[in-house]
Amino acid sequence: MFKVGLIVNPIAGMGGKVGLKGTDGIDILSRAIAMGARKESPHKTVKALEFLKGAEDRINILTCSGEMGQEECIEAGITCTVIENTGKYTTSSDTEKAAVKMLNEGVDLILFSGGDGTARSIYNAVGKKCPVLGIPSGVKIHSAVFAKSPSDAGRLVEEIALKAYIDCSEREVMDIDEEALREDRVAARLYGYMNVPCNKRYVQKLKSGSSIEDSNDLSGISRYVIDNIESDCCYIIGAGTTTRSIFEDLNEDYTLIGVDVVKNGRVIIKDACERDLVQLTSKDRCKIIVSPIGGQGYLFGRGNQQISSEVISNVGKDNIIIIATSEKMLSLFNEPLLVDTGDERTDEYLKGVYKVVVGYDRFYAWKCE
Repeated sequence: MFKVGLIVNPIAGMGGKVGLKGTDGIDILSRAIAMGARKESPHKTVKALEFLKGAEDRINILTCSGEMGQEECIEAGITCTVIENTGKYTTSSDTEKAAVKMLNEGVDLILFSGGDGTARSIYNAVGKKCPVLGIPSGVKIHSAVFAKSPSDAGRLVEEIALKAYIDCSEREVMDIDEEALREDRVAARLYGYMNVPCNKRYVQKLKSGSSIEDSNDLSGISRYVIDNIESDCCYIIGAGTTTRSIFEDLNEDYTLIGVDVVKNGRVIIKDACERDLVQLTSKDRCKIIVSPIGGQGYLFGRGNQQISSEVISNVGKDNIIIIATSEKMLSLFNEPLLVDTGDERTDEYLKGVYKVVVGYDRFYAWKCE
């Protein structure tokens, strides 16, 4: 039997749609709940586990009680063995404790659900002693230890269990200081490496940073966008350094790691949450401006969860404007753009070929899948 240790961070991703950049700390979690945040990680974990239903004769899942794994297995119809009992409210120390126990139980793979903070906890506990794979369900998912989507995580574990062999490579564990993010400062750090199954089809790449060499492209992109702004149309502008140049040229205040709304050249909503955007797009004409994550290619579902499936549905795919420097697009090595909105119908709807603005009147045609 192939032994899989399952660890779920049940609060991962709750801060995304309400614009809180994460859920590190009890105060931020309380704010997220007060703002109407819903749990994302349990649902995404079930999506991954559903691919293992036909492989139960080969897989033995060891997990934690309650929302840290047991409840998700029950919902997915998967048999599991509880080896770690947890309380109603769990913390990163519970994740680390569970990972150590699973390591001592001799699991072949630790499958965890969360974001970069959860990946750090797993790293602290096991380092490179055991293969790991992340189910992406957090707000920040920059590390190269995650599957491209919850479904891809399930597919990969199913394939590995069938072969009963894991070919691994060392992949980076990155995280960003959430407090710095809330002050519009990006402070990223490499924490270490973990062994992750080698599979380019199912495992995402590391997020790459921006280069100072992009300045000419950024200026041209910004001028093109501003020159083509339509009167009385609301522009929902996603996070990142590429979109930042638009606000700088408009001389408008903005949220570096957040979503802002511009109308007639002025910011009308700063650091918008999903609820703000749903209300706006249900009554006003809107367009979305986003830039893919460098090295990974994600348009939606990574750091801009405020632009949810409902918002995208209200706006329509024909009103999505993609901007990126030539260098950022070339960093994808001709691989497609990606989406992971958490809604399969929306992900399917977004597939197709898009025009990507890479300079003033300069475009690439790029496939999204």
